[in-house]
Amino acid sequence: MSTDTTILTYITTEIATGDEPVDRETDLLLTGLVDSIGVMRIVEWLETTHEIEIHPADVILENFQTVAAMAAFVEQRLDTASD
Repeated sequence: MSTDTTILTYITTEIATGDEPVDRETDLLLTGLVDSIGVMRIVEWLETTHEIEIHPADVILENFQTVAAMAAFVEQRLDTASD
């Protein structure tokens, strides 16, 4: 399963509030589908699932606004970890 599919599944089943559809490009924060506590739950889940460490300075809008942004961030961290 791809990184973005895994993240999307987690967010739609465990995090998202409301019944609005979520896709790779949905703005999770501006729509209110994910709140600040939801972001922290996602960070913890990403760290556990992908065995990476996410520094607090990396928890920014650009990295967590959409599923696509999160997937790109995780994949970049995985590439860096394997170097």
